[in-house]
Amino acid sequence: MKGQALMGRLSADQPCKNWRSHLYEIIFGTETPAGKAFDVLLIWSIIFSIVIVILESVHSIRNIYGGILYGLEWFFTILFTIEYILRLISVKRRLGYATSFFGVVDLLSILPTYLSIFFPGSQSLLTIRTLRLLRIFRVFKLTHYTREARIIMGALRASGRKIGVFISAVLVIVVIIGSFMYVIEGEKSGFTDIPTSIYWAIVTLTTVGYGDISPQTPLGKSLASFLMIMGYGIIAVPTGIVTVGLSQSTQEEASVRVCPGCKARGHASEADFCRCCGEKLT
Repeated sequence: MKGQALMGRLSADQPCKNWRSHLYEIIFGTETPAGKAFDVLLIWSIIFSIVIVILESVHSIRNIYGGILYGLEWFFTILFTIEYILRLISVKRRLGYATSFFGVVDLLSILPTYLSIFFPGSQSLLTIRTLRLLRIFRVFKLTHYTREARIIMGALRASGRKIGVFISAVLVIVVIIGSFMYVIEGEKSGFTDIPTSIYWAIVTLTTVGYGDISPQTPLGKSLASFLMIMGYGIIAVPTGIVTVGLSQSTQEEASVRVCPGCKARGHASEADFCRCCGEKLT
């Protein structure tokens, strides 16, 4: 009797597992026609929803089609909410998915519409749905671009400390020159306080040059000219740092042995076969 009861429970659980497994293949898989169709439909829905948010921000369009756009915005939000819930149902580790990059993005892409009920205007943050389009690399088999992404991220990590030191030096320069300009020009030229003068120094050093504040005295113009010339040299520094980092990251990436079969990385230099699938390494 116990054996029959156990078999009955197993047979009762089996359809549920099959249903969740099938749902997982459709939502997260790209190998089946249903999974591919789901992802393509999702990508087009994301694109349309972003276009709607952008159009709604234009006053002339909102005055004419505001009601339609508002309804479509809620339609896509409810659609993405259902999709998010189905993703949570289909995965085994729900917390793992919810705290993953795409899980957080999926949640943030639906929250602004609900928050707009209490905080009008927050629905404009729905443009964060653009990040969901990163799934296009998985859907259309563009994963070979991840190598280039690893090279860029490696270069940025390697250059992080150098760029941090560089930015610190730049901040010291703009604070000092901004303070000097405040003393030289004063309030009559628009340099009403040191923070405003530092803002001017940043705009000038980066060669942006808004022109809302400008020195009037000969000494102030001389200091501004010196800062402008310095700006050209300073712009080249982070470019050189990142370029060196890209070169080093490219060399490191080229030296990594990748399995031609399963694409596993990190094999020892003396290894002849893949440690994961046994494929012969080249």
